[in-house]
Amino acid sequence: MLIRRETPADVAAVHAVTSAAFARPGTAGEVTEARLLGELRACDAWLPALAFVAEGRGGEVLGHVVCTRGRVDAVPVLALGPLSVRPEDQRRGVGLALVHAVLGAADALGEPLVALLGSPAYYARFGFRPSAEYRITPPVPEWDAHFQVRALSAHDTGIHGTFAYPEPFDRV
Repeated sequence: MLIRRETPADVAAVHAVTSAAFARPGTAGEVTEARLLGELRACDAWLPALAFVAEGRGGEVLGHVVCTRGRVDAVPVLALGPLSVRPEDQRRGVGLALVHAVLGAADALGEPLVALLGSPAYYARFGFRPSAEYRITPPVPEWDAHFQVRALSAHDTGIHGTFAYPEPFDRV
């Protein structure tokens, strides 16, 4: 498996992987996370340097992760997600490799922190902690138990307040 930056040629395969990863039995229509990804690509919050694919030996896209520009009050930070892995490749280290790659790239770019809404049991292995430990509140108070932050090397302890996702998260 190779982790590399997403290219324009990957967009259709990433859409398919995201759709498969988040498909819910008995629902029709476009998967919310796949639509979100398309809308994020079209907005100012998209950061091409932080969009990665996992490529299999045959060149097929196995998974995808992206960080986009979020904010804690007026301070620019990152929002991680969606993270998607083809169902048949889940639990094989693809997501693990993708998250490590995007966090390493974000750190190398001098970003202060990454926030996400997700499973604490899964994301704790990457150093994510409850956002309250950083005095950062989720945009929706009911998310508190699953809203997490990962401080990076450029973290400033003065960053605190309410997190805001890029605008497409509000629409989709």
